[in-house]
This record gives sequence, C-alpha cells and structure tokens, in this order.
Amino acid sequence: MTAKKPLVIVTRKLPDIIETRMMELFNVRLNLDDHAFTPAEMADAVKEADVLVPTVTDRLDSRILAQAGPQLKLIANYGAGIDHVDLASARQRGITVTNTPGVLTEDTADMTMALLLAVPRRLIEGERLLQSGEWSGWSPTGLRGSRIWGKRLGIIGMGRIGQAVARRAKAFGLSIHYHNRHRIDAAVEEELEATYWESLDQMLARMDIISVNCPHTPATYHLLSARRLKLMQRHAFVINTSRGEVIDENALIRMLAAGELAGAGLDVFENEPAVNPKFLEMPNVVALPHMGSATTEGRNDMGEKVLINIKTFADGHNPPDRVLEDWV
Repeated sequence: MTAKKPLVIVTRKLPDIIETRMMELFNVRLNLDDHAFTPAEMADAVKEADVLVPTVTDRLDSRILAQAGPQLKLIANYGAGIDHVDLASARQRGITVTNTPGVLTEDTADMTMALLLAVPRRLIEGERLLQSGEWSGWSPTGLRGSRIWGKRLGIIGMGRIGQAVARRAKAFGLSIHYHNRHRIDAAVEEELEATYWESLDQMLARMDIISVNCPHTPATYHLLSARRLKLMQRHAFVINTSRGEVIDENALIRMLAAGELAGAGLDVFENEPAVNPKFLEMPNVVALPHMGSATTEGRNDMGEKVLINIKTFADGHNPPDRVLEDWV
C-alpha cells in the first residue's frame, strides 16, 4: 500500500522549479497569487496542514500555533531566519521547525559589500543626479565621498555571513574587527586578519563602518540602541542586511538627521514592509527592499533545502536543518 502523502501548505509563491517538484512529492496547496496570508488564513492553514511552509513575511506566534491541529508536525521555513516563529510554542506542541541555512551566505555578503561601497561613495546620490538632469559635469568638489581602503570595519555577528563579508572587505583593504557571542576559531581569525572585541561598546567607538550580520533574537533586539549608536564616531557608517529589529530605527534616524553619523545602508527594516519615510528622504541613506537573498540561485537553493527537510521528515528521519532549542 502506498503511504499517504502529507498535506503541505505553502504560504507564498515559490520558484516554479520548486513548486513543480513539491507537487510531484507531496499533496500540496500552493499560493498561486502570492498574497500574504491573513491571520485567519494562517489559522486555517495550521488547522489543516501536516507540513507548513512559511516565509519571513508570516507571523507564527503563540496565538496562531495554539490553533494548530494535532496533525501539524513540521514547519519547514523557507528562509534562514526564524524569528517570526514562536519556537517555544512549536516545541510545546511537538512541532519540528526547520530552516534553510548556508545557501544565502554569499548572496547576503555580496549585498552587504554593495551597500558598504554605495553609501560612503554616494553612488545612489550620483545616479539620482544624472536621472534628474541636473548634473552639470565633473568638478573637483562634486559628490565627494569617503574612501573605504584602510578603514576599520566592525562586524557584529561573525557566523557564515559575517565571515563572508570579512573576506570581501579584506580584499578591499579594510581592517577587519568583529564582535560575536563566541570568539571564532583561531585559524579563521588569522586567515581574515580579524581582531576580536569582547566588548561591543568598545568596538563601536573605534570603527569607521559597522556591519550588522547577527540574527534577530530576544537578545539582539535593539542591540544597536540609542546609547550604543551614540558611541560611534560622527564619520562612521552603519550597514544592516540582517534584521531591522537589531537597530533602534528612531535613534538612528535622529542621529543621521543631526549629522551624528555619516550614513546608513539598509536592506531590512523594523516594521517591514512599512519603511519609515524619513529614511527615504535622507540623501545619506541607501534603502533597499530586503533584497539580500534575491538571486535565482539562492531562492532555488532555499527551495531545495525545504524539499529535503520535508522528504526526510516524511520518511521518518530527523531533517538535516532542524532548528535546535538553543538557537536563540
């Protein structure tokens, strides 16, 4: 007798190649028009699904998970970050949670480096000047930015992405510094010529550029608080391709407006998809719509990991990307 295929409910439209393979393997309910699920739709999904495939745009808090049916045993998240899933509630209900780590490392590091170049060199300002037709030609004082060669880069979070950023930045002549929960392996530290700072406060006060590459957890919410932002030098820049919640946005806006920081490159925001309009009005801010993982290769690789996690779980084994209890 053929085993019954699990009902897999997917909350957003995935790449065609992934949806096709998913349909071959499982009993699947797709989101063909790619609309964001309402809370009522999400509640219905957890009541029916054997496997739920959410994304970063979904909120699976305790109230939603309290409505889950007993058959829901796996949340196979499409994405590496899982701060939108209440892990404690999931564990309490015997629901395994998986994610897709590793496959977005290079793409996110590329985006971090792009912002790290674009903000100090005022690339977007220059492009807007051309588009407006107001550029009158080259001049010795026009659009002067800041050189990055020889500057100090402080990386907050030296995991896969932080290390990939460090490798790129080292090639551009930046001095690599980092703060992390745990000091990285000595061999990697030597390869990157990276200086470890146990004190985040001390590192912030001495860097020219700060790159946020740590996950959003209860411990990192507003890690860059108003107090910590004020430790930074006036000529310093902030780059964030992690999660908006890691930075106190209101404090960052106040300091940028007052000239207490030189600029910011942001791919993520606290209240996505809403973005504080003040960011969009500032010439020294490059704001992007959460594009860090937006490559065809990366999104397909994410989907492949979701498929493997579901198939492994359905076959009665522990999925390879199970989120462990000590994630936070």
